[in-house]
Amino acid sequence: MSSGSSLSSADELLKYRLNARYGATPVLREVEGRLAAGEIAALVGLSGSGKSTLALALQRLLHYRGGRVDGSIVLEGTELMGLSESAMRSIRGRRIGYVPQSPGTALNPKLRVRTLIDETWSAHARGRMDDAARQTLLERVQLPGTGAFLDQRAGELSTGQGQRLLIALAILHGPALLIADEPTSALDAITQAAVLRLFAELNRELGTAILFISHDLLSVASIAHRVDILHEGSVVESGPPGRIFGEPVHPFTRDLVDAMPKRP
Repeated sequence: MSSGSSLSSADELLKYRLNARYGATPVLREVEGRLAAGEIAALVGLSGSGKSTLALALQRLLHYRGGRVDGSIVLEGTELMGLSESAMRSIRGRRIGYVPQSPGTALNPKLRVRTLIDETWSAHARGRMDDAARQTLLERVQLPGTGAFLDQRAGELSTGQGQRLLIALAILHGPALLIADEPTSALDAITQAAVLRLFAELNRELGTAILFISHDLLSVASIAHRVDILHEGSVVESGPPGRIFGEPVHPFTRDLVDAMPKRP
């Protein structure tokens, strides 16, 4: 995601250069990035650094939060910044999947799992999704594909089950890009590790490129092909995890690495 990436045009899935602000307050300052097809790139930064702003900006959703964006977003060779809202609705969920932070706020607790899947399906496909397809989808994210589970309401699910359901909804239409915005921050350590493994598995089996946004450098070390460090609205360092962990260059990156728990 840094301008130093050496991707060929054939490999390049996403390329962007953005500024974003809320009112007169700038949040992203000339943030430039690239993502290759099938790559997992982790974007790491503290709260308030602009991570979630970038996630919304890449989907052309920031104006719904009162923000303004200018610059360029090229996905699969198409410039998104000039597209109409109706055109963007055909891309969101179909070519860009999004996994938000908390199932408690993202899922309607009164709706059944079956209904949530069917509504997501009907947003970009005609006809009805059959039971076998629902079962395959749920089992892919390590959820039971049984009728009993499909009949549960979202509010009855555990936080871990809810997060897996959000991932299932995000991959339903086979997007080329999955944006995961702090998807493990509400989970306990064991469930967090399982969800991280799930993202790595989806990337490996489906070839989905993932922009994994987190405040926790350690949590992304095992799955990311590349780590980008966001600090005060700008990417200050980018590189493979081994280099970021072993030879951090920017003072902020060194502080992050120094703050990581050390093995006894």
